[in-house]
Formats: sequence, C-alpha cells, structure tokens
Amino acid sequence: AAVKGAAGFLSGSQALLADAANSASDTAGSFAVLIGFRAAKRPPDRDHPYGHGKAESISAIIVSVLVLLVGFETARSAVVTLVFAEGPLPAPEPFAVWVLVGAMAVKEWLYRYTHRQGRRLHSQALIASAMDHRSDVLVSGAALAGVAGALLGSAYGIGWLSYADPAAALLGALFVMRMGYKIIAESIHST
Repeated sequence: AAVKGAAGFLSGSQALLADAANSASDTAGSFAVLIGFRAAKRPPDRDHPYGHGKAESISAIIVSVLVLLVGFETARSAVVTLVFAEGPLPAPEPFAVWVLVGAMAVKEWLYRYTHRQGRRLHSQALIASAMDHRSDVLVSGAALAGVAGALLGSAYGIGWLSYADPAAALLGALFVMRMGYKIIAESIHST
C-alpha cells in the first residue's frame, strides 16, 4: 500500500492512488481476519457456551465493509475528476506501469496462498481475504489499463485518452464494491 501510494502520488496516477487505498484497506481487513480467526479458536466459556465460531463470520463482514467503503470513496473521487476536469489531464509517469505489474504479481501469489489455506482450514474469513486479494489483482489490472491509456494518449496527442486513468479508477472502484457486496452477502448467510 505504501509503495503504491507513494508511486501514485509521485506519478500523478489517480488509478494507482485508488489501488493504494484499496491495499491499505486490505491491511486493516487482514488484521480483522487475524483477530477473528484467533477468537474463533477459543474454547466455549460461560458467556459463549457454544464457542466463538461466529467470530470468523464477523471478521469477514468487517473486511467486506472496509472493501465497500474504499470502493465508494474511490468511485467518488474518480467521478469528481471525470465530471469537473477541464481539458486533457496530465499523464502519469511511466514508472507507474512497473509498480502496477509488480503489485499484480504479488497479489496473485497472495490470493493463491490464502485461498489454499482457507480451504485447508475451512476458514470463511481466509477465503474472504483471498477473494479480496483476487479483486486487488483485477483492480490493479484496471489501473494498469488506465495508466497505459493515459500514457498512449499523451504520447500520440489523443486528448480524450487522458481520462483513461480516472476512468480506470472508477471501473476498479465499481469492481471493488461488487466484491465487497459478494463477501458480505456470503458472510451474513453463514452467520
């Protein structure tokens, strides 16, 4: 999140900043999953005679709410840029492309590892976290397309392509909100 945030700021890419915000929410969500996972393993006590198993579902709901909030804020920021910007927008710096490619590779590895562990442990919270990692790969892919489009527009003098960066941020935000809704619906269903 820090690398993407710094790169988004330095490169001027709204899509990369949105991707960084999404990664920051993942960090907070991962802490919620860890807390829920540990709480679910605790044995029954006087206040919880049936155990603490629902803690995993609650932590999955926390992750999904964070994902929804980040998606909404990202969408709002992108819409403001798309609606109120006048003329071509400055293109992001080219190094943003490499940051996004690296982020996609790392997040895909995290998705595969977390999903495998979630299935092995029968953990809904870990599977929800894995799905969030997969959504990150897709959000980074949309950001990559937006950055590349804006760079091509700048290189070839195609003004409307300068809007590819905030458009990609909006597309990524909509996907993030869809994924957040899906995770919360599955988590609520199992509680």
